[in-house]
Formats: sequence, structure tokens, C-alpha cells
Amino acid sequence: MVWLLRQCTKCGRYTLRQDRCPVCGGAVKIPHPAKFSMDDRYRRYKLKMRRMARAEA
Repeated sequence: MVWLLRQCTKCGRYTLRQDRCPVCGGAVKIPHPAKFSMDDRYRRYKLKMRRMARAEA
């Protein structure tokens, strides 16, 4: 059931709800990273976006 878990972006609590956090009402997101594959044809773009995000911080 790991794929059903969502994490609140405001308070960081985990929930099974897919729309809003039941505690604080914040938006929820999937806390797990996407699957990694060396055969991914979009790998170059994902790495580029990650590097750009790291440079902004």
C-alpha cells in the first residue's frame, strides 16, 4: 500500500487522502521518487532540470 500514501506539503504528515490534508488542509503530494531507469529516454531532461533547481537554491 506504499503507493497510496500521500504527504502534506505544509505539515509533513502522511495520509491516504488524495485531495487535501485532513489535519491542516494543505495540498498533498506523493512522497516517493519516480522510478529510475538507465533506459529512460527523458533522463537527460530530468537531470538538466535537477541541476537547474540545485543552481537556483
